[in-house]
Amino acid sequence: MTEEKRQKEIREAIQAGERALTSLGNAKEQLDSARNWGIFDMMGGGFFTSLVKHSKLDNASSYMEMAKADLQRFKKELRDIPDYEELKVDIGSFLSFADFFFDGLVVDYMVQSRINDTRDKVQTAIRKVEEMLTELRRRK
Repeated sequence: MTEEKRQKEIREAIQAGERALTSLGNAKEQLDSARNWGIFDMMGGGFFTSLVKHSKLDNASSYMEMAKADLQRFKKELRDIPDYEELKVDIGSFLSFADFFFDGLVVDYMVQSRINDTRDKVQTAIRKVEEMLTELRRRK
């Protein structure tokens, strides 16, 4: 592979990583908001509070599906780089976190716990993608 082609592949991977970072950031933002509304809901917020919280959860779920697709594209673009293995960061484990997202929500406390768990996973994925983008930019 020529150096020009290698640089092109790195640029494409960076663009895919930035898209993934954006959708992960949007999901985190919605989860943060849902968490705040969830706390208020557990303190007796009422119907409107529950409605807003679930709207935020629906938005977060949509962004997580987008993030999952974006992470898949990022992973594909990384494979196009000849020395990808040297990056030594596996995003595969983060591709499945959206699969179990909010499956069978029942009680406010459980919802709040799921919001926090998922938010932590999103934050970890954001950190990993940022690390990979830093490494890709260094190689560029």
